[in-house]
Parts: sequence; structure tokens; C-alpha cells
Amino acid sequence: MELDYKQIGVNIARRRKELHLKQVEVCEKADLNDKYLSCIETARSIPSLEVFLRICQALDTTPDHLLIGAIECPDYSEMSFALLDKFQTLSPENQRLCLAFMDLLHDGFNG
Repeated sequence: MELDYKQIGVNIARRRKELHLKQVEVCEKADLNDKYLSCIETARSIPSLEVFLRICQALDTTPDHLLIGAIECPDYSEMSFALLDKFQTLSPENQRLCLAFMDLLHDGFNG
């Protein structure tokens, strides 16, 4: 298993933009140099685990959210990651509804 640091950087930048934050704002929250965050987002630098966790906290997200799509897993398609990404943004109630709907679809076609 290998990490794709370019994808991690893309995911960090995407999350930052979702929150309408500038790099400098994330750096202040994570106690980082703003140039360092830019290097991480463009994969010119690889963050330590501690720095990565501080970035996650500053972006109000979990490490798995930023790592999705950054770990090469031949068993999962791009569609699977897209579904998981959207699913994780749903409220717990909507997640339950989504799972129930998928069960209906699955049982209707396979049962």
C-alpha cells in the first residue's frame, strides 16, 4: 500500500476551499508556516503525522476523509470513493435513509 501525497494535497486544498478558508487561516489554526501548507497542498513537502493531524483539526475533518483516494486500493473504483465521500457528508438520519434505499435497490435486483 502506497500513499499518493499529491492526492492528499488535493484533498486538503479541496476541504480548505469547501470551508472558504485561505491558506494563511488554516496555518494560523494549525500553527504552521503558510508556505509549508502550500508545499503540502502541491506535494512538494510531506507532512509529519503530527502536522497532518493538526491540519485535520484545523479543517474540522478526520484523517480518513483527507486520505480517501490517496491510498492505492485496487479493489475500489473511483465510483466507490465518490459514493463514500458523498455519504460521509450526510447527516446520520440521511445515512440511514440512504442505506435503506440501497438495500431496496439491491434486493429488488438480486432478490
